[in-house]
Amino acid sequence: MASKTGKLELTWVNKEQRPRLEPRLLFEDPGKSYGDPKSPNMLIRGDNLLALKALEQDFANEVKCIYIDPPFNTGSAFEHYEDGVEHSIWLSMMAERLKLLHTMLCKEGALFVHLDDNELDYCKILLDEIFGRENFISRITIDARSPSAFSTVNPGVFKASEYLLWYAKNRPDFRENSGRVPREPDYAYNKWLENPDAPPENWQTIPMMEAYERFPKPRSRHPRSLLEHFNEFMLANANRVCRFASISDSGAGQAIVELKQESIKNPGRIFYMRREGGLDDVFVLDGQQLIFYKKNVLQVDGKLTATKLLSNIWADIPWEGIANEGGVQFKKGKKPEKLLRRCIELTTNPGDLVLDSFAGSGTTAAVAHKLGRRWITVEMGEHCATHVLPRLKSVVDGRDTSGITESVGWRGGGGFKYFELAESLLIQDKELDVFYVNPKYNADMLIRAICKVENFRYRPSGRWHGYSSETHFIHVVTQILNQPYLEMLAADLGEQDALLVYCTKRDTGLALPPNVKIKRIPKDLLAKCEFRPDLK
Repeated sequence: MASKTGKLELTWVNKEQRPRLEPRLLFEDPGKSYGDPKSPNMLIRGDNLLALKALEQDFANEVKCIYIDPPFNTGSAFEHYEDGVEHSIWLSMMAERLKLLHTMLCKEGALFVHLDDNELDYCKILLDEIFGRENFISRITIDARSPSAFSTVNPGVFKASEYLLWYAKNRPDFRENSGRVPREPDYAYNKWLENPDAPPENWQTIPMMEAYERFPKPRSRHPRSLLEHFNEFMLANANRVCRFASISDSGAGQAIVELKQESIKNPGRIFYMRREGGLDDVFVLDGQQLIFYKKNVLQVDGKLTATKLLSNIWADIPWEGIANEGGVQFKKGKKPEKLLRRCIELTTNPGDLVLDSFAGSGTTAAVAHKLGRRWITVEMGEHCATHVLPRLKSVVDGRDTSGITESVGWRGGGGFKYFELAESLLIQDKELDVFYVNPKYNADMLIRAICKVENFRYRPSGRWHGYSSETHFIHVVTQILNQPYLEMLAADLGEQDALLVYCTKRDTGLALPPNVKIKRIPKDLLAKCEFRPDLK
């Protein structure tokens, strides 16, 4: 549907009614934090929308990879959360979170949203609006389940797929890591380079099997043993195993087509073109390109393996047997560690920051930890304590031997801090229709909270409690503000400085310096955001 500006966008009931979120404080619970006390990793219990708002000031433009697995809105009720709300409510819920997630991503970062086909297409349009269609990378189809006697009772097409919507924050800045996956040996590579040390124009090839016959064979002559030995032989000699492939006049570059034509005019001679920028060199004989097996052979989990380019259909990640990954049960909600490993490795490097605001059973954080990435994860349900916390403790201790543990050589280490959202700063007396400061807030908490609401960095220095720029400071008065106090503050200001003062009470008739602005608690806080004690 077109908006008033003529821009195409998805509309729904109450779309424009956006909440003015209170940026809550986060408080560490040292009794639940675990491992290295200097660890930057964060496990947060609380509403993920409020948690993202709480994180925004410190982590805007800092996150490299975000993976979220929100409720699919299937209409079903699961053990740990309700997965069925009215369509417009789901869209509003997702829109607010995706806008904050977009803010959190660094310019090189990327987002994965995991869904099934219930809300997938609506979410795609929503993401186009928030991230921009030009930043869409791919829609990945995942083979998530296989038909079984219990799942195929009803006739019709069995739904086996789930999906990832993959977006970059800014496509020109995004750099995708190489994506290759294991494959069966490729016997189309049926040639053997006899003299690899000779100049390319003097190279000679013979049939692969002719070369293989020269080498010792395993004692067992069982066909399976011979085949395994042959496959290992191909991998170990991938720099000499090769094949010829046709060159398309329309698909290849002009320089390669010209090289092809030259080789046809000079049969029996190999023509060679060196290429820069990480591109493979080109070898052409009799109009065909000579391609080496080594470009498809990589170390995968410490073992030489035949590979192929990763496509947007992921059918190679097993979902069977993941129920016990991490030592916790999470029926119909858990995702394989191998899936998260692929997403994280495609978009990050060790040390980068990964975020998941729908933690579920804690898979994203567990995988990020094992891969040496920093992480933040958020969960509001009871399973934050019953599932996520014990799972991550076992990862830190090295007791978790499931999932990707063995393949990445994880032996334990690191740690994380456990945080809870603070209560709302202001509480409303509904009978008197007034707001007052939450009595659980002491003076330090009040100052920190006001700094956050006004988007000042809480960095006490001298008389200033925080700053928003090199010349713009804030001071919170927890007692009455009088003229001598005000003059004392103003005396510390430079000519280019500006000061915001918050106070609960002030004397009348204050002579206000031109570079000082005064706001009242709670009156002027109410103009900044909504204070909802019911949200936790």
